[in-house]
Amino acid sequence: MPPQNDPSNVAAAFSIPFTRYLAVDGSVEEELPDFAHDPAALIPLYRAMVLTRIFDEKAIALQRTGRLGTFPSSLGQEAVGVGAASAMLPEDVLLPSFREQSAQFWRGVTMKEVFLYWGGDERGSNFEGPREDFPVSIPVASHFPHAAGVALAFKLRDEKRAAVCIGGDGATSKGDFYEGLNIAAVWSVPAVFLINDNQWAISVPRQKQTAAQTLAQKAIAAGMPGEQVDGNDVIAVRDAVARALKRARSGNGPTLIEALTYRLTDHTTADDAHRYRSDEEVSQRWKEEPVSRLRNYLVSQDAWNKKDEEQLLSVCKEEVEKSADEYLATEPEPVSEIFDYLFKELPDDLRAQREFAIARIGGNEHD
Repeated sequence: MPPQNDPSNVAAAFSIPFTRYLAVDGSVEEELPDFAHDPAALIPLYRAMVLTRIFDEKAIALQRTGRLGTFPSSLGQEAVGVGAASAMLPEDVLLPSFREQSAQFWRGVTMKEVFLYWGGDERGSNFEGPREDFPVSIPVASHFPHAAGVALAFKLRDEKRAAVCIGGDGATSKGDFYEGLNIAAVWSVPAVFLINDNQWAISVPRQKQTAAQTLAQKAIAAGMPGEQVDGNDVIAVRDAVARALKRARSGNGPTLIEALTYRLTDHTTADDAHRYRSDEEVSQRWKEEPVSRLRNYLVSQDAWNKKDEEQLLSVCKEEVEKSADEYLATEPEPVSEIFDYLFKELPDDLRAQREFAIARIGGNEHD
């Protein structure tokens, strides 16, 4: 028997593949997947990223003027959500964290609904479109076990559907993340776990929260495939998620995908990123962002021009302003709504609080 320190005595070996199709300047590095052969087919992806960026700008403006609550911009990360959502089928279920508005919009969640949610109105989670998609998950990583449960339901019902769970790099340092992946792999459920690796868990850089060389390799311990993609290349994200979804629907279990990107702005409007990272670092990362990358590619293929860009910006701004006006014109719910959906019958202490709130603030009785 070889000695234990003999390098030939290997129990198992693993590798983490990396995928990128578009270079930083928008040139093609690898042969494009089938769906991307026609540049015109990529224009909806570009539009979705631009719309999300303009929405984020408006949301920040509303927050700064006291008309919206704390808001997390997805500036620089739009390709992760758009790439993932565009690979999904309508019957799949999205379980987002709190920076996936681009995925939600693609799935049919309205901008008004997202404005309402961040304005503190839970009607923003009552989607008119994707009724079974989960609401925003503010607690970090708590939705990973939920995704495993959703996917298990699909398997038990013999439905060709999949759950797509998106979380940040900080989520991979939480117990919920490992528990969700572990049971998903044990049960071999149709799930895709996508890590939006934007390099910062609020003010904690990625290298200070894990010693792992990649976040994708955390799939190995769970017993599922893991891979890494350039998260600023929307083609690469969509391709990886599409392959993982095909695997899931074929009964071959879950996949973990790490999408490398960068958070170009503050964690939320309650944060000041200048306290923990330099302007030089952020400036360098601007060169890699996904919107200009895809635009450069489309222009190089004669599929996009200045007139197209100006028209798109005008239409998107109009759509965002209209949605913001609808949000601002929405009458707030009565204070009694805070209490009315907690229990079938309110306990005495909460009933007393409800009565006090109505007397103090006013509101409708639903008794």
